[in-house]
Amino acid sequence: MLNPVHTALLVLDYQPAILAALPDGEEHGHRAALLARVEGIVSDVRAIGGTVAHVRVGFTAADWDTIPAANKSFAPVARHRLMHHEDPAVAIHERLAPRDGDIVVRKVRYGAMSTTDLDRRLRERGIDTLVVAGVSTGGAVLSTVVDAADRDYRLYVLSDGVADPDPEVHRALLDHVFPTRAHVIDTAELRALLRAG
Repeated sequence: MLNPVHTALLVLDYQPAILAALPDGEEHGHRAALLARVEGIVSDVRAIGGTVAHVRVGFTAADWDTIPAANKSFAPVARHRLMHHEDPAVAIHERLAPRDGDIVVRKVRYGAMSTTDLDRRLRERGIDTLVVAGVSTGGAVLSTVVDAADRDYRLYVLSDGVADPDPEVHRALLDHVFPTRAHVIDTAELRALLRAG
């Protein structure tokens, strides 16, 4: 069971520009279905008094200027001035719009905590358990899970609330990597845990 008072649902990179990179075929799960599942669980977590934390990636001109050329992932973003934090495609998806009481942070790397004050804000609320939903499994989700495990959070990864452009990476992480650091559950199992709490 989960105690809602000490639990936060992390919603990582649910932004139109990032969702657009996901394949939308039957074998990958439709983006609309993914959004609907996460929208539902966000509503459920709020309803029982849990915390919802939205994490989005977005860059200011100053952020771009500090990214070194050696950074394989983010140097091209800086060079081409992509993902500006005020671009509507980088906003949190409208179906998951933050509400009063939610935590909202903007990051400039993959992980939810390394370039934000998210860890401090969670600790201030007495949160010790994180449920992770996000795009993409091999980027934001992987980085956040590894970092949060090192920070001693109790972790759950929503198998049907995470997605990746590469289905092989997605499956390998869910089957082999995440279980060493987190409980891998789906949204139905999460609802049962929340009700039991």
